[in-house]
Amino acid sequence: MIKIYKYGEIPSEEIFARVSPMANVEDSVASIIEDVRKRGDEALYEYSLKFDKASLESLEVSKDEMEEALEKTEPKFLEILKKAADNIRAFHENQKKTGFTMYKQGGIVLGQRVSPIEKAGIYVPGGTAAYPSTVLMDAIPAKIAGCKEIVMVTPPKEDGKVNPDILAAASVAGVDRIFKVGGAQAIAALAYGTKSIPRVDKIVGPGNAYVAEAKKQVFGQVSIDMIAGPSEILVVADGKSDPIAVAADMLSQAEHDKMASAVLVTDSMELAKAVSEEIERQLSLLEREEIARASVENNGKIIVAGSINDAVDIANEIAPEHLELCVDDPFGLLERVRHAGSVFLGRNCPEAIGDYYAGPNHTLPTGGTARFSSPLSVDDFAKKTQFIYYPEEALDEASEDVAFFARKEGLTGHAKSALIRGEEKK
Repeated sequence: MIKIYKYGEIPSEEIFARVSPMANVEDSVASIIEDVRKRGDEALYEYSLKFDKASLESLEVSKDEMEEALEKTEPKFLEILKKAADNIRAFHENQKKTGFTMYKQGGIVLGQRVSPIEKAGIYVPGGTAAYPSTVLMDAIPAKIAGCKEIVMVTPPKEDGKVNPDILAAASVAGVDRIFKVGGAQAIAALAYGTKSIPRVDKIVGPGNAYVAEAKKQVFGQVSIDMIAGPSEILVVADGKSDPIAVAADMLSQAEHDKMASAVLVTDSMELAKAVSEEIERQLSLLEREEIARASVENNGKIIVAGSINDAVDIANEIAPEHLELCVDDPFGLLERVRHAGSVFLGRNCPEAIGDYYAGPNHTLPTGGTARFSSPLSVDDFAKKTQFIYYPEEALDEASEDVAFFARKEGLTGHAKSALIRGEEKK
């Protein structure tokens, strides 16, 4: 049964479980990455057979396989995918940025250009739980940013095929190429390239501990979005909230995996007890009861605070991935929220609507990193380039200052570079 605490009985840093579910994978991942670098496709075929039990004839998903997948996709689901994609696209279109140009006195021109990265790599889990929503959330911002090529990797099933719902989502989102590769070996292939799989400039998307470690190890060779940890939800709810809905929202995250954290902070002991009882009742109704129960019993918590304002203070200390504000005036509380990945406002906004449908991105900072990082966005697939233009007269005016500054740092070559054009004229 979920544990109930009074505010202060447990340190803030212990409210969420933030320990990696698997340790000591560094050496195994490093070995896989090096193997893929050396042997390329040959290594990928072997790992597919070893880890996925799939004997592949080709790594890339063919046009015939895409057409077959679309035929197998339920029409209703395809329709929902398109609605969700429209919502995601509309939200992320607002994130597009343009550069700027400054014209200063003396003919000086300064500015910044914003341009897309050329190739984006997307990792999509395909094991016990396949997530077509991840395809939409990761590919659509890349498409809006203007990436020339979006390359997706996802593990095959034992029959050598990819989950048709994932392929349908890829079609809707506009993914260019799809490869049947998973795990650390897929990250290595995207980072270094093989005969079949092109090297990309950035890798995004969630995965298990091996995928997370692989992203960590290839960072610098390529850019990555983040190192994602177990899912988290913090529900702030007052005594008027419906315990049935609150319990359901907490369990929606607990069912992700056994390391997920689902926490309620409330100003009402009555609600705390009601939610605890409701979680027990609803657990037995879940298909993933074993996973959700382990999450609740090991990591779930209910904290009774002195006030809702105290509850928001707790949220700011924890910096949760998902934060629900189940109160009468959620917009009033929103002003006080400083650290959260995504905030769900009011009593009728379950976290699940953000996972699939509303439009804001569901690839969010976990493990307290919402204190300094942001949800996946169009910005993740764009880069900035500065430019500077000084005409002759403007450089003459600035060169002595530049040289003086350079000498302060002991860089006389810099000073010479700033002055030499003027000296040549003399």
